[in-house]
Amino acid sequence: MQTGNNTLVNSFILTGLTDLPQLQITLFVIFCVVYSTTLVGNLGMILLIRSTSQLHTPMYFLLGNLSFLDICYSSSVTPKFLSNILKVKKEISFAGCFTQLFFYAAFGTTEGYLLAVMAYDRYVAICNPLLYLITMSQRKCMQLVGLSYAAGTINALVHTIAASRLSFCGPNIINNFYCEIPPILELACSDISLNEILLFVFVGFNIIITITIVLTSYTYILVTIIKVDSTKSRRKAFSTCTSHLMVVTIFYGSVSFMYTRPSSRQNHHLDKIASVFYIVVTPMLNPLIYSLRNQEVRIAFRKILGRKAAFQSRMVHSIQVLPSPDHRR
Repeated sequence: MQTGNNTLVNSFILTGLTDLPQLQITLFVIFCVVYSTTLVGNLGMILLIRSTSQLHTPMYFLLGNLSFLDICYSSSVTPKFLSNILKVKKEISFAGCFTQLFFYAAFGTTEGYLLAVMAYDRYVAICNPLLYLITMSQRKCMQLVGLSYAAGTINALVHTIAASRLSFCGPNIINNFYCEIPPILELACSDISLNEILLFVFVGFNIIITITIVLTSYTYILVTIIKVDSTKSRRKAFSTCTSHLMVVTIFYGSVSFMYTRPSSRQNHHLDKIASVFYIVVTPMLNPLIYSLRNQEVRIAFRKILGRKAAFQSRMVHSIQVLPSPDHRR
């Protein structure tokens, strides 16, 4: 595909996670299970929130959007990754590579901003509870979610367009299991200084802005909780924040590990491990964390199971009391 003046490459070869053939089937099975759990867990969270009136609140509206993003985020990379695991030649087309890069960057950045919005939501709920429903109205929540998607889309467009205009003369081997900006830039045979500046400015801005919102929100939350006299109220406030803090720590910890180190200290093996964690594993963990640590989610889930069990019991009972054909005659 001709996208630059001297571009001769029309596809890329991904190195994958390992070259050891004996590990390919094992990795395929493991990541199939992880991806299936991601889809089932996040879809289940979305359906649970939509079907339970008690969960129709700003916090769970944002949590439902987080689950949707986790599905999209993981699906931008994992299906292609799984299809390549068992292949000897892990090839991806030029257009396919940059399409994957766009959606991965868009959904990943959007999730970072959404986690910041969720931190702000907890700040308003705990520090200004009387104004919560006014401040976090449905319209305000939709605007904040929309801004998150806009930020993710802009960030993805900037990097994807800038990278696709580079010249690629070969080699075409990307030292990763998916198309990511740093290893793609290593293959360019044209000047990448603009790309590096854009990467530094946009990724740095996104990380600083979102982490600042999260840290500021939880600083105010911590100060407010300390001032609370009631132990029960303090425990309840902590419980509503713990799940979100765990998700934020896992997400930003792995992302920061990938993008805040200087290029001279890059380690491709460690980068692959970090990538697997925040692209494949984290989207699976998020619904588990919220369902296991959130009492309202557990209660709603038990009610759903209770209604299902009661319905099945009534069906069995109605079948048992039906007269037999001989009796009816």
